[in-house]
Amino acid sequence: MTHPTTDAAKKASDRVIIFDTTLRDGEQCPGASMTFEEKLEVAELLDTMGVDVIEAGFPIASVGDFESVSEIARRTKRAVIAGLARAIPGDIARAGEAVRHAQRGRIHTFVSTSPIHLAHQMRKSEEEVLEIITTTVAQARNLVEDVEWSAMDATRTPIEYLCRCVEAAIKAGATTINLPDTVGYATPDEYRTMFRTIRERVPNADKAIFSVHCHDDLGLAVANSLAGVEGGARQVECTINGLGERAGNAALEEIVMAIRTRRDILPYETGIDATMLTRASKLVSAVTSFPVQYNKAIVGRNAFAHESGIHQDGMLKNASTYEIMTPESVGVNKTSLVMGKHSGRHAFREKLKALGYDLGENALEDAFRRFKDLADRKKNVYDEDIEALVDEEILTAHDRVKLVSLSIIAGTRGPQRATMKLDVGGEIRTEEAEGNGPVDATFNAIKALVPHEAVLDLYQVHAVTEGTDAQAEVSVRLSAQGSSVTGRGADPDTLVASARAYLAALNKLLMRGERLHAHAAE
Repeated sequence: MTHPTTDAAKKASDRVIIFDTTLRDGEQCPGASMTFEEKLEVAELLDTMGVDVIEAGFPIASVGDFESVSEIARRTKRAVIAGLARAIPGDIARAGEAVRHAQRGRIHTFVSTSPIHLAHQMRKSEEEVLEIITTTVAQARNLVEDVEWSAMDATRTPIEYLCRCVEAAIKAGATTINLPDTVGYATPDEYRTMFRTIRERVPNADKAIFSVHCHDDLGLAVANSLAGVEGGARQVECTINGLGERAGNAALEEIVMAIRTRRDILPYETGIDATMLTRASKLVSAVTSFPVQYNKAIVGRNAFAHESGIHQDGMLKNASTYEIMTPESVGVNKTSLVMGKHSGRHAFREKLKALGYDLGENALEDAFRRFKDLADRKKNVYDEDIEALVDEEILTAHDRVKLVSLSIIAGTRGPQRATMKLDVGGEIRTEEAEGNGPVDATFNAIKALVPHEAVLDLYQVHAVTEGTDAQAEVSVRLSAQGSSVTGRGADPDTLVASARAYLAALNKLLMRGERLHAHAAE
């Protein structure tokens, strides 16, 4: 008979902590910045779905980052809230101030350890870095009980020196040790061996939880993360949709479903409600305006689609022939066509609940009005159509510049002409502009109404659903003064969707400019 204490210890050792850094590392992805309200909404969903640790931001980076980390810390009910800090006393103090209102706060501090970083970025000796680790980790531990220390570029650090750094961090009070593959350089065998070696050689290794943080430069982020867990790590740092710098981070949804689907060789557990993965993916895609690639594992549109005749034949006989997990297990509902212009508020509210939305009365009323307008224009209203309009409603709720109306004159004989009416901070403005095509005319009208110097870096269109009456979903990326933002808009009229997307990006730039101006005035 197995002793209960032994069972409990085994269960604890098999539990993998999910550390989500979508709001910090994910937001560092060029063009993927989120507003204050969007960050709060993402954090709430992450907390609800069972994420253990939410890295809410980099408090020293800006006033906006500090405020969002502080507010998330106040509001979050279950998850640990972490603030990132360089190994600099001012950073650590600022992070401590940001997370102090959390029920469970964490300071996550990091320093480079690899020879290439020490020589070219830190310009410090190994001994100087060891002293920095001891001093800054101790400072963080005096502010909070939960301190995470990261060795930036750990996978390119000599193992002997890495052991010394880890030992110093634990001795100074670090409770979690993160050994990231910062540049996506490692292979699974190397990463697994690194963790086993560190845990065997460092005398006080059993006093800390080890963590993985992998980037996807070689497409190995998820494989490396799982290898690190096999090597003894019990925390995985990841992001929704794999969002992140360069090629991105390990995708949370892939980590969770790999563990859940392959328990035969990955005998671990997470606390994530997997049925919320698709909703989380769609929300993050909406607020960052980063579309999810169709063939993305777990949450891509084609993840459970089968076109091959052989595959379809197998699916009809037994779904397990070509599906290793069910769509329902990750929150994918079968597309429904029951919603239409005769549907009432109660049916609409229930549909939203089934899709994972819980809107307040005012937001629900606005979404219902837009749904009715859409139903009048569109024969069949799919779940994806409803999600697109509700997501846009959420994103534009706090916009300073809003589209009122748009009329286009287009055809084979140019120039094309756009007449646009905007609500700019409560003031209605109208302008007519010409352009080399209807989209160019539309964007020229916006520039005339709201003068700005932003440059259009990306313009992308795809259909939300099938059919000639499908909603168009447009992504627009604008850059100005060294910063880049992405906006997204949806509408059955591609030109209206284009205008909404451009305005969504422009609003983000205007909001960022206002924050910087306010910060400079302080």
